[in-house]
Amino acid sequence: MGFLNRMYNLWKGFLSIFVGRMEEKHPEIAYENAINGMTEKYAKLKSAAAGLIKHRAKLEASIEKNRAELSQIALDVETAVDQGEDEVAMVLLEKQGEVEAQLAQDEAELARAAKDAESAKDSLREIKVEIDKLKREKDRVVAQIKDAEARKHIQEQLDGLSVDDEVKALDNVREYADKVRAEVQIGDELKEDSIDAKLKAIRTKSGSSAAKAKLAALKAQRAAAEGDKSL
Repeated sequence: MGFLNRMYNLWKGFLSIFVGRMEEKHPEIAYENAINGMTEKYAKLKSAAAGLIKHRAKLEASIEKNRAELSQIALDVETAVDQGEDEVAMVLLEKQGEVEAQLAQDEAELARAAKDAESAKDSLREIKVEIDKLKREKDRVVAQIKDAEARKHIQEQLDGLSVDDEVKALDNVREYADKVRAEVQIGDELKEDSIDAKLKAIRTKSGSSAAKAKLAALKAQRAAAEGDKSL
């Protein structure tokens, strides 16, 4: 028996943990369970309140009947006394006492029933208010949780992002561009220092000197020709 109790408690504990985790992941389930539980209580209390109200109505009808009967008995007693029917009057007076006792009992019970019915109605109103409150809270809290989870998911994604690879790739491109420019610059400098470059420069200079000499000779010829014409 003890073993079975321990197994039952163990299973109950596991089930409680499982349900707790399910409710954490799905908070709407926890709210629905609470709302359903309170709705059940509301239905049971409503049924009990209906019984109290029915009993109250029954007592009210009994009281009304007994009061009417007492009024009639009082008239009957007066008539019996007037007619000298003492035996009938005695029976009526005994009946009057019984009805009065029943009336007093019904009135006392009616007071209690009315109080219980009002208390039940107050409890029904409170439970109804709480159910409506839970429904509104459910919508608000579930929306807040989903919003927070979405923000958390986005934050985790942002935290997991890394621009190191992209920056490294750009650094490699920049480094390669600098290297190419340096190689081009070195090539230009080597060309300037090469024999071919120097020879080309000399030939360019020589060509310029020859052109100048030809220009000077042409000018001299023209000057000589002008001198001959003047003679």
